Amino acid sequence: MQGAIVITGASTGIGAACARYLDGLGFTVWAGVRRKEDGEALARSTSARLRVLLLDVTDSDSITAATRTLTEALPEAGLAGLVNNAGISVAGPLELLPIAEVRTQFEVNVMGALAVTQALLPLLRRARGRIVNISSIAGLAATPFLGAYCSSKFALEAMSDALRLELAPWGIAVALVEPGAIQSQIWQRATMSATRTLGGVAPESLALYAQPLARMQDVMAGAAARAIPAEAVARVVARALTVPSPRARYLVGKDARFRAALKWLLPDSAQDRLLTWFLGLSRHA
Repeated sequence: MQGAIVITGASTGIGAACARYLDGLGFTVWAGVRRKEDGEALARSTSARLRVLLLDVTDSDSITAATRTLTEALPEAGLAGLVNNAGISVAGPLELLPIAEVRTQFEVNVMGALAVTQALLPLLRRARGRIVNISSIAGLAATPFLGAYCSSKFALEAMSDALRLELAPWGIAVALVEPGAIQSQIWQRATMSATRTLGGVAPESLALYAQPLARMQDVMAGAAARAIPAEAVARVVARALTVPSPRARYLVGKDARFRAALKWLLPDSAQDRLLTWFLGLSRHA
């Protein structure tokens, strides 16, 4: 049997896929979920080893309680790994996004990952465990109207780079997994969030972005149709947790590799022109 792994945001999508895949490899998975019923649903598709861990990454009391549970259950063995997967996507033009929504974006995707990491590092040190942070190609290359989400993933990338260096003396590896379009509910939720968030925006302000927003919705729908299964990310996460020397970054999906290549090969001005044309961002007089 493998060691113990904590996965945040394990209710659906990438987190649930990681929980099932790592459970299948023999790890003792502690699946972090905010609702008990989500954990129970996940447990029905895994072995009896899986443990449901009630965990809200934005709630300090929840993190403290989860850490206490893990410390009592793993007093000497410690944690073999932590997969920081919990995340949300706030969509819309940065000009129109309420600052409270942007703060929530960072609270979940950045501060939540750091808070859980801080709390669990003593357990990770005991087992010389590893940290895998689920980023995105959006953490390398920004996209219009996903500026808040991209910003949070850029921040997660920087945080991971710093942690990788700071924790190296204890043999704790830190890896980033950067998927492209993945079959997940996060983008449907992003669309619903944008509809709700922008619903309160003055019509004349929203009209400024009407054409490119409509085009962006078409682009996101096309990406969702081409998305690869979340299990593809789970396999890469398992690799990062088990290979002798994990890489700092793992791109997942052809679209992620293509976008990363454009980022490194083309100057910013050329990328801007390409995205402007693709998204129909015509220049106003």
